[in-house]
Amino acid sequence: MLKAELRAHYLNKRNELHGAERLKLDDLLLIQFQQINFEGIQTVLTYWPMLNKAEPNTHLFNGYLRHIIPNLQLSYPVIKDTVQMEAILVNEDTVYATNHWGITEPKEGEAIPLESIDLILVPLLVFDESGYRVGFGKGFYDRFLANKAEHTALIGFSYFDPIPLISDTHEFDIPLHLGVTPKRIYEF
Repeated sequence: MLKAELRAHYLNKRNELHGAERLKLDDLLLIQFQQINFEGIQTVLTYWPMLNKAEPNTHLFNGYLRHIIPNLQLSYPVIKDTVQMEAILVNEDTVYATNHWGITEPKEGEAIPLESIDLILVPLLVFDESGYRVGFGKGFYDRFLANKAEHTALIGFSYFDPIPLISDTHEFDIPLHLGVTPKRIYEF
């Protein structure tokens, strides 16, 4: 299937998940996430889950990382214009605001260079068996990830098993390293 068709289909599937069912799936995702070896991880780019898109609860994953990694540096994406994104370090005093796309981001903070990020939690709707993902279609992450360091790990979360193939991937698409589902972890 094409990305546009997959985007509509999986956004609809996620929105059909009710509260208790999503809470259970988030817990199962966290259990899988806890099986990953985070040795050497110090700086993470995460994202605030959009409720209107029924995204997995990344706050659970962030909390776990804060618990196991002393002095973790956590950052969130900020959209600087219609095409650019940067990672902004956050702390317990950070104030957040929701932009016109519905993305919650830090209002201010220090931007960190992409090459210093060890792990990026990448938003998606679904991924395929090769690790390619369908996002929300704006291309912010694809442009941002194009210059990532070789050591930077990319992890995506899906409530659903991977599909066999996204038929319209192109040379600029960046595959995940790990895809986490409630049932298992896929390595690419």
